[in-house]
Amino acid sequence: MSENQNPQPSGDVTPHGGDGTLAQVDRFDDPGVPEHKHRLADTDPKAAKRNERLIALIFVISCIGTIGSLVAYFAVRPDGTTAGVRTSTMLLGVAMAVSLLGIGIAAVHWAKTLMSSKEYTEERHSSSSSDEVRSAVATQFQDGYKDSGLARRPVLLGSVGLALALFPLSIAVPLVSSVGGDWNVGKFRHTIWKKGVRLAYDPSGRLIKASDLTVGSVAHVIPDVSEEERESHEWITEKAKAVVLLVRLDPRDLKRDHREGASYDGIVAYSKICTHVGCPVALYEQQTHHLLCPCHQSTFDIADGSKVVFGPAKRPLPQLPITVDDEGYLVAEDDFNEPVGPSYWERLK
Repeated sequence: MSENQNPQPSGDVTPHGGDGTLAQVDRFDDPGVPEHKHRLADTDPKAAKRNERLIALIFVISCIGTIGSLVAYFAVRPDGTTAGVRTSTMLLGVAMAVSLLGIGIAAVHWAKTLMSSKEYTEERHSSSSSDEVRSAVATQFQDGYKDSGLARRPVLLGSVGLALALFPLSIAVPLVSSVGGDWNVGKFRHTIWKKGVRLAYDPSGRLIKASDLTVGSVAHVIPDVSEEERESHEWITEKAKAVVLLVRLDPRDLKRDHREGASYDGIVAYSKICTHVGCPVALYEQQTHHLLCPCHQSTFDIADGSKVVFGPAKRPLPQLPITVDDEGYLVAEDDFNEPVGPSYWERLK
C-alpha cells in the first residue's frame, strides 16, 4: 500500500510496544470547513428566478395531481368488474403519485438550488447553553432565513403551501366518504359455495374432474357460476371470499381432515385467505405438505387438518368439503366450515 493510500495522523503517536500493542493516536488535525462553493443560483439572479418558477410549477403539478385523485375517486368508481376495479385503482394511484412525488421533487430541488448551502460548525458545549450561545443560534437562524430568500419568494411560498394543504384531501376525502358505508360483518360468515356447486379452475372457469389431478397436483379454484353472475357487480367481492387452493395428496399421507370426511380420495380444498391478516396462501411444499403465507410466513399443514405449524396465524385455514358428482366432477358439499379470513368483531369462533 502506498503512502497516499495510508495517511498517517499528525500529532504525538505512541510507537508499537514490545508486546505487540497498537500505536495510540493522541489527536488529529481539525480539517476545518471546506471552502464554500457558490452555485449558479447564488451568483445569478436570473438563474435563481428560473429555479423558483420551476419549483413553483412542480408544486402546481402536485396540486393538479391531488385534484385529479379526487376526480378519479368520485368519477371513476369501480363497477364490480375486474377491468373497472383495475381502471379505478390505476387512475387513483397515478394521481396520488403525481401529487406526492410533486411535493417531494419540488422540495428536493428547492433545497439543492435555493436554500442556503453554507456549512456551519459549533463547538461541543454543555447542555445548558449560555445567553450568548442562544443569541448566536438565533442569529444563525436569522442569517439562514435571509440566505434562503424566502421573504423575496411569495410565489414559491404560496405554491408549497397550496400543495401541502391540498394533498391530505386525496387521503381524507375517501376516508370520510366511507363513513356510513356497509358495516354488516355478517356477510363474512358465508360465501357463495354451497352443496352441488362445481369446482372450476381460476381464472379460466374450466371444470375440474378428480381424474384430472395426480398426486402432488395443485389448482387455484373458484366456484362454477353462470356467465351472468360473472358479469354482476357483486362477483369480485364474492370471488375474493371464495377462492380455494386444491391439492391432491396420497391418501396414506392424509392424517386427518379439518372437517371430518371433507376430502375425496386424498383431494383437499382449503381457503386461500390466511387467517392472520388475509394474505393469499398459495405456496405449497409438496414434500412436507405445508402451505406458506408469503406475507408473514404463517405455515399450515394440509395433511393434518391445515393446523398452524409456524407463524403468527392462530387458526387453521377453513376447509371446503368436496366430493364428486355423477359425471366425476368435483363439487362442494357445503360452504366452508367457518368464516374465512382473519378475525373480526362479532366472530363466534
